[in-house]
Amino acid sequence: MRDRPRPHRVPGLSAQGSDQSGPPAEGVYALLRTSLLAGLAIAALLFPLAAMAGLSAKAGFSAIDTLSVEVTETDPPLTSYVYAADGETLISLFYDEFRRHVELDEVAPVMQQAMIAAEDSRFYQHNGVDYRGIVRAFVANNSSGGVEQGASTITMQYVRGALQLNAESIDEVIAATEQTATRKLTEARLAMAVEEQLTKDEILERYLNQAYFGHNAYGIFAAAQVYFSKPPSELTLDESAMLAGLVQAPSAYDPITSDQTRALERRNWVLDRMVDIDYLSRGDASEVRFMPIELETSDPPNSCIGIEGTTTEYGFFCDFFRRWWREQDAFGETPAEREKELRQGGYTIITTLDPDLQELANSTVNKAKGQGSKLAHGAVLMEPGTGRVKAMGLNRTFSYDQKNNGPHSNPSFDRKGNYPNTVNPVLGGGAEGGYQAGSTFKIFTLLAALDAGYPLNYNIYSPGRVATSFVSATTACGGRWCPKNGSASMSGNRDMWSGFGMSVNTYFAQLIDRVGADKTVEMAERMGLKWRSEGDAYYASPERRAGWGPFTLGVSDVQPIEMTNVFNTLAAEGQYCEPIPALRIIDPAGRELDAATPRCHQELDEDVARAATDAARCVTETERKGAQCGEWGTSKIVGELAGRPIAGKSGTTDNNRASWFLGYTPQLTIGAFMADPDYIFNGVGTQNTIVSKQTVGTIFKKGLEGQEVIPFTPPSRKIMFEGKD
Repeated sequence: MRDRPRPHRVPGLSAQGSDQSGPPAEGVYALLRTSLLAGLAIAALLFPLAAMAGLSAKAGFSAIDTLSVEVTETDPPLTSYVYAADGETLISLFYDEFRRHVELDEVAPVMQQAMIAAEDSRFYQHNGVDYRGIVRAFVANNSSGGVEQGASTITMQYVRGALQLNAESIDEVIAATEQTATRKLTEARLAMAVEEQLTKDEILERYLNQAYFGHNAYGIFAAAQVYFSKPPSELTLDESAMLAGLVQAPSAYDPITSDQTRALERRNWVLDRMVDIDYLSRGDASEVRFMPIELETSDPPNSCIGIEGTTTEYGFFCDFFRRWWREQDAFGETPAEREKELRQGGYTIITTLDPDLQELANSTVNKAKGQGSKLAHGAVLMEPGTGRVKAMGLNRTFSYDQKNNGPHSNPSFDRKGNYPNTVNPVLGGGAEGGYQAGSTFKIFTLLAALDAGYPLNYNIYSPGRVATSFVSATTACGGRWCPKNGSASMSGNRDMWSGFGMSVNTYFAQLIDRVGADKTVEMAERMGLKWRSEGDAYYASPERRAGWGPFTLGVSDVQPIEMTNVFNTLAAEGQYCEPIPALRIIDPAGRELDAATPRCHQELDEDVARAATDAARCVTETERKGAQCGEWGTSKIVGELAGRPIAGKSGTTDNNRASWFLGYTPQLTIGAFMADPDYIFNGVGTQNTIVSKQTVGTIFKKGLEGQEVIPFTPPSRKIMFEGKD
């Protein structure tokens, strides 16, 4: 699924490295039959001979050669970086192990020297196994009666780490680290084989990117960031010595959460080792020896959560991106595999998020309804013609910390509510539920009628209440569904312009009766709606949808991003695009993947979409040349605030349990809603039904300020007065 870029072989170096004072490179087989046999006398001091006897049966020379190739090609888990559309604003990181690959020339030379001094002072002299080191470790350990020194070279440590990374089971992990003669000799043979295939600098580069430094810092890039908040190229002598000293025992020498005494002693020991092997003068070491350890720690954000003590305004968008990624087949067979790939694949992702629009959306919704409110108020911004999600604002904080949250609004629950902190996908994403959207669903009946050949001027007398052919469980109207209008002023002869602009219930109840509820439900599915509750799925089933007349008044649950995309399709003149949060996805090898390509198709006839837009303009504009809008529109305030033509639709549910406005121009679509996610039976209150309209109008005004006013393309006269063919 991914290939890490192969480090280049340094010109002028043999396969054994830059300084080859040890045995010449004679090939792994000759080396194992001569040097290793000579070294077994030394190894026997450390490991029982009986254990060695079975080694060749477990790992023959050909097996070692094959396995060594796998070891050299090991890709350690890498952190994925997620940015806003500007390519600079960091939204979040995703990682299991915080690690970013760096080339050796991106690591300060003094850091390279410190690591060699601390872990393998004869790194450039041996061929993977340091016999002198084995003797030295044997003498030191025999004298102390314990393990005072290790004999593992940097190459052997790299091999051990690579075997762990390649392990496919717990047993394989144990086998790669167990303290046995078999494991040690296999590791030694692999190290010698690896040195036949890689230069010393390539091995050192891989080791520096693999080593663990504590505090979830894997590799030198992460270590430099976590402890000193700088790139590894800028590490100083004292910083390098401290980091090199951590690798042997990160917890024991931890300078952050432990007393720094041991870390200081260990750092100074590394300085002494650098002096011993002529990497450092004694005078330079003395200057550093008495310096305190000065840290500038950082805690990299992970999985949409800001660093400790901070929050991020991008959390809900970031979580939408994560959920989207989990649905993409390109990154694995299952959602879990895909998320693992995100956390370990080392991708660079440029998202569709516009930082300026995000800041505007967040500030607008929070000003309208603060985070201390039980009522959630949010806005989704999308780009017509691409489906790109530009911003997701919400009066909530994306955080798992809910200890200071307010009480749950459901009186049956004795626990904290999801405000102001939550990680719930309130704005949508994934398979979670949504909210009823009221009269915004009239758009589906309107589209179904236009698509079936009804013209915009299709007139129906619409009284205050009307009985339909749909069966109802209530006894009113003789067991028939008979909705009523919101006010007496809505009654009269209405067509699609005035019926939609004034949101006349009885017009649309009769229209869905004539067009067919099955056609209306089918239209909603074509526009991307999914059935998110058992009840909705029941009524939307093929055998029952024809009797679902109340659907036109928005009795089905829908996510804000889902409903915003319905109107985004109209803004694009019928071109449906899946909501997408990614602009570019680049793998570690620098290849750009096509998973971020917009997925669009022409779902509606252009003239049908233009006719729907013409009716939707009556919602915000009542005085418009050539249109037959009603005496008033339900959301004139949106057009007044925006200062430009806006098409859209408002919606409220029974008892004002939710309030919506969805509006669009040719270049931007905005959907805003208000509801109580914890307890959907809580009403938002009559005074709040205007808030979503104000939010959308304000964001249009400020978000499109200075941009050209692009006019809507009018529909044909045929569809206005005769209907489409």
